Amino acid sequence: MEYFDVLDERGQYTGKIATRGECHEKGLFHKAVALFIINSRNQVLLQKRSSSKRAWPNCWDISAGGHVLAGEFGFEAVIRECEEELGLLIQEKDPLFIGAVTSCTTTPHDIHNHYNEFYVVRKDLEVDSLKLQMSEVSDVCWFEKADIVQKIQQHDPNLTEKEGCWEYLLKYYEWLDKK
Repeated sequence: MEYFDVLDERGQYTGKIATRGECHEKGLFHKAVALFIINSRNQVLLQKRSSSKRAWPNCWDISAGGHVLAGEFGFEAVIRECEEELGLLIQEKDPLFIGAVTSCTTTPHDIHNHYNEFYVVRKDLEVDSLKLQMSEVSDVCWFEKADIVQKIQQHDPNLTEKEGCWEYLLKYYEWLDKK
């Protein structure tokens, strides 16, 4: 059973913990992390969510991510989720924190009140070298910067509808363009 730190609407710790089920049934705020892996060609690695996922099955999503466990920091969750979902080991120094936002999303089964932290890892890798957690991820693919930007701007229905997530990727690409 997974336990999460319960947060207030501003992302502050309340001192309480709750199960995943309690958080999603009652709409309790808790932390989640999103990681974008971007290679030297500025392509972004996205994962296709498994068809068995309760939220956004078969949709293209962030490179890796998930919930932050009770007592865990966001960067620790990024490292853990990257290894679990992709079989990819990253180091503590690798994730670059690029921002955070609260989001409130309701799906048919759950209330997702999250304090989301967004990270980028710059890494060149072959998708064939990854070991996908098939219960979570059915496929991965490098997306060209122009293609993913267009998909985001056109609200492509094949992308997850995670509040704030795609906007942070766009902001990161804007920052890269200024460098």
